[in-house]
Amino acid sequence: MTTSGTTRLDLEWLTPQHLGSLYRLAHESGVEAQESGLDPILLDLVRLRASQLNGCRFCTAMHSRQARENGETRQRLAELPTWAESARFAAHERAALLLTESVTRLPGGKVPDEHYRPAEEHFDRSQLAHLLWTITLVNAFNRLAIGNRLSQH
Repeated sequence: MTTSGTTRLDLEWLTPQHLGSLYRLAHESGVEAQESGLDPILLDLVRLRASQLNGCRFCTAMHSRQARENGETRQRLAELPTWAESARFAAHERAALLLTESVTRLPGGKVPDEHYRPAEEHFDRSQLAHLLWTITLVNAFNRLAIGNRLSQH
């Protein structure tokens, strides 16, 4: 039995092979994303925005810290929730953030073409594939953290 605010399961102990596989996949995916030409700060912004949308406090704090360590400014991090109204984000970042929000929220159960096309205009096929993997993996980690009460709202 768990009480409110406590972690429910020790996933590293109970399912080390699964969590280890997910960590390895995320690491390898991140390395390959950067090798494809995606900027580490862009990847940080994508991970952070998905975590914000999912309400994962643990992941939001972690990705904010990583973004700052990679050189992201406090001003842009503060404006990330309102990136669409901010002049601080470049067109390729806006396209990636729009795709992130759409894949994370799945409006109407899908990613509309008008949310996907801008990313196609700014990223080649390899980069777009790595961007989708980044979004998918951070959503998986968010759901594990939230489902396991690692991250309380």
